[in-house]
Order: sequence, then C-alpha cells, then structure tokens
Amino acid sequence: MTVTDTTPAPAHQVGGPILEASGVTMRFGGLVAVNDVNLTVREGEIVGLIGPNGAGKTTFFNCLTGLYKPTSGQVRFAGTPLPPKPRAVVKAGMARTFQNIRLFANMTALENVMVGRYCRTSAGALTSVLHGPKFRREEHETRVRAQELLNFVGLGRSTEHLARNMPYGDQRRLEIARALATDPKLILLDEPTAGMNPQETKQAMDLIFKIRDSGLSVVVIEHDMRFIFNLCDRVLCLVRGEALIEGTPGEVQSDPRVIEAYIGTGEDDDEDDDDRPQDVTEEAKS
Repeated sequence: MTVTDTTPAPAHQVGGPILEASGVTMRFGGLVAVNDVNLTVREGEIVGLIGPNGAGKTTFFNCLTGLYKPTSGQVRFAGTPLPPKPRAVVKAGMARTFQNIRLFANMTALENVMVGRYCRTSAGALTSVLHGPKFRREEHETRVRAQELLNFVGLGRSTEHLARNMPYGDQRRLEIARALATDPKLILLDEPTAGMNPQETKQAMDLIFKIRDSGLSVVVIEHDMRFIFNLCDRVLCLVRGEALIEGTPGEVQSDPRVIEAYIGTGEDDDEDDDDRPQDVTEEAKS
C-alpha cells in the first residue's frame, strides 16, 4: 500500500532556484544537530522536510531563517547570502510559521496580520507618534492588505475575533496569513497540520496549493506522511541531522532506509510505537 492517492497535483511551472542552502552544519558544543545538509528550493515549488523526532528539522529551519547562525555552511536567497538575522531574512523575502503557535492572543485576527505587515512600512518614529499623513496612509494600506489576506486564507469573517478565542485550525491559518503579510517569496511552515482533524488537514493542503499557485515557494516540515507525499514536489528526509535521501514523494516513500528510520529494524528498538508516523508504518507492513 502507498500513502499517496491517485489524484494528480495541480499543474504548475517551476522556475529557477530561490533558496540554496549549502553544507549547513549546526553544532551545540559537542552535539551536531545538523551536519552538512544541502537544500535547493525553486520558484513555484513545494518541498517537504521529514524525519523522525530529533532529526534536526526545526534546527535546520532555524538556520535557514536566521534564528541560528550555522556553525558552517551558507544560505543564499535569490542568489544573495543571507545574514543570520531574522529581520534581514524577512526583509529579503522569506517568512515562516512555528511548530507552536505564536499569535498575539489578546489581539484581533486583523491586528495579528497587521503586525506582520509593518516590516514593509517606512513611516518614521515622529510621524508615527504624531499620526502624520504618511503614517495614516500606511496604516490604511496595512489594514486593507491584512483584510485581503484574511479573506485569502478563509478567515474573512473572523476579522474582529480575538486570536485566543479562535478554533485551533483557524489559529494555524491566521499564523500563515501573518507570515504572508510580510510579502514573502518563500514561506516555511513548521508542522502546519499538527493537532488538526482530517477536515482541517485537507483545508490546510488546499491553502498551501493556493499559496503556491499565487507565485510563492513553500517548504513544509510535517509528520503526517500522507499529507506530505500528496502535497510536495520533492521531499528531503533528515535522520540524526544528516540528509538521508532527497527525491520525489514516490522515491522517498519507497526507500527502505526511510521506513527503517521511522519504524526501526525490530532489533534493539525501544522507541514507542505511538511516536511513529502512521502512514509510513502501514506502508512498511504492506
């Protein structure tokens, strides 16, 4: 049995490289969390990043987005080396969401998205304090764009809802809308379907396709193998901080090393079955 279905992914064109990570290594003292990992993401492409717990996926994300300065290696975006500074990364055109939702709980949905938009405004401190003409113009433009993005992710009726009162799936979509407010060319999603029910997961997949079709590239970390293999153009599997295999979903899901990495060999394997991705386990058994 395979985890993919027979529904073809929407046809789309893939352009040149937008993100190039070369030899990225991240050490914490004597621990090597990421070791010499390479990744290229092209324009209009959806790339999945998978691996067992502790494989280094989020650490690699943090190296790509400037939260960590890699011990060695380089990250280039649109042909230019990226400095390890999150604000500079966002300004360059890369945005991300986090594994644990990081919304402003007591702000409305609209206000949360507006926060993401402020990195594209240029009003100075004085005109902002005095609410000068430039501040008022940019504030209006920011509000309009934030509402457009809420509509885009399917939250157009939740404008004035406090983030903390929104359903879990809506909070995930709101976080994506806030990331989109930065006007990225590439968006990185860290476990966007974690905790979602099947209906919410299907909505998340449709939204990611919609984002890709709008002209963005997408990189996704996810433990739901069915979701990843039905979504992505290419998949990179990390194990113990190193790249195990990169290829099409069909190539990756049929590689015996991937199956072994998730479910073990049955010898000296003390890992709890509940932590193993269900779909890969089923495929290995079939």
